[in-house]
Amino acid sequence: MLSKAQARRVALAAQGFGTPRPDRLIGIRDVQSVINRLGQFQIDSINVVTRAHFTPLYSRLGPYDTALLERAAHLPPRRLFEYWGHAASLIDVQLQPLLRFRMQAGFRDVWAGVERLARQQPTLVDWVREQVIARGPVSARQIELVEERTRDQWGWNWSSVKTVLEWLFYSGEVTSARRNTQFERVYDIPERVLPASVLNAPTPTVEDSARGLVRRAAQALGVASEACLRDYFRTRSAMTRQAIAELVESGELLPVSVEGWDNRPMYLWHTARFPRAVQARALLSPFDSMVFERVRLERMFDFFYRIEIYVPEPKRIHGYYVYPFLLGDRFVARVDLKADRARGVLRVNSAWVEQRTGYDHDQIAAELHAELHLMAGWLGLDDVEVMPRGDLALILQSVTAG
Repeated sequence: MLSKAQARRVALAAQGFGTPRPDRLIGIRDVQSVINRLGQFQIDSINVVTRAHFTPLYSRLGPYDTALLERAAHLPPRRLFEYWGHAASLIDVQLQPLLRFRMQAGFRDVWAGVERLARQQPTLVDWVREQVIARGPVSARQIELVEERTRDQWGWNWSSVKTVLEWLFYSGEVTSARRNTQFERVYDIPERVLPASVLNAPTPTVEDSARGLVRRAAQALGVASEACLRDYFRTRSAMTRQAIAELVESGELLPVSVEGWDNRPMYLWHTARFPRAVQARALLSPFDSMVFERVRLERMFDFFYRIEIYVPEPKRIHGYYVYPFLLGDRFVARVDLKADRARGVLRVNSAWVEQRTGYDHDQIAAELHAELHLMAGWLGLDDVEVMPRGDLALILQSVTAG
């Protein structure tokens, strides 16, 4: 049986927190190393601190030039492509063949309204496809038709053209060349975006695809339950179970027990590292792959965490956009952050300490203070401002003032 402490260290090492951040200028090889490890960076439109997909590299590597990630995602030879992984994500381009099954009828987890409109208006689908072929890369608004839209439509009140583009995106007939300044997808055909080596790779069977995705999930997680392995790339239950059984049979996954999981089957990646200690210090985005699966986070780290973005403000407990703070091998605090770019400060709207982590609150505040100032510098901000909310705020204020 693995103890909680062992499981934590295995999980953190698998996610890239088991070694110190490089003490040098970060380059594209470092970015590729994290891509190889994590497989994906989740995308989110909220920009209260910075875009979610930029933060995982910072959390693991420290301050880096975000142009490196833009280059990896949007310039040849592309190392990432946008598609549906855990959610909308920038995904290791080498995984594109394994995700082709998700583009097929019967496996597309597309909203019903998107599929329905595409079936009802095949002429519009053909027209939009032709527009992308002729004019791409192009955004939805650049090829919009004049139409009346009502506020009672499903989703985000998309136009018919945008809806069709999303169906084509799901189906793999178009892909995302980049995001524009409004963070809208700019669409093009895969032949003008993806590397030829990827496009020409054979399409695996559904079973081989599921096994490949679960394999990458296991590598990224280190030790995980079936639910965790399924959640990482959102593979379906039956295919995940089959893939796990095959990986156990091949010796790539090792069944283990983990303290705190009530004898639930757990699986250890066969080459997972077992560091004797983890000396991490990092702020994690709410969409970081380290915190994807909340049950795992709670059972392994004794850390209860929920995103409160969609909770009405009076009902929020910790804040709007809360970053967990990792110190050593424990999550020791959480901070609700906002980059106030007009004033040039990283504002801590609230700061909360976790109990029974083995760290003194003053030590947590000092380490958090250092990490906040490092993040502020990376974001191009001049200072950190701590608001008086949360049970760590006053201590953090005193460290900041000192």
